[in-house]
Amino acid sequence: MVDYSDGSTVSTASGRALHYVALQVTLKEKFMGTGSGNLTELEAVINDQAAKGYRLHTITTSNGGSKGLMGGDRIQATMVFERL
Repeated sequence: MVDYSDGSTVSTASGRALHYVALQVTLKEKFMGTGSGNLTELEAVINDQAAKGYRLHTITTSNGGSKGLMGGDRIQATMVFERL
């Protein structure tokens, strides 16, 4: 199981069998260099939904701003999954 408490948040939709599910993951950017420090978390969310019979339909990102001097930037990834 993935620990989502390390600088990121994941909001989960209803556990009901819906045709579409929307999830949002906040990715924490690395302080030094480029790229996200927790892409494995994003991958885990996508794989969890795939295991439930959903496929990634749409993904959008937005800059969530900085969380302080040493915090790095936050990028919010909003994903829509469609039941197969």
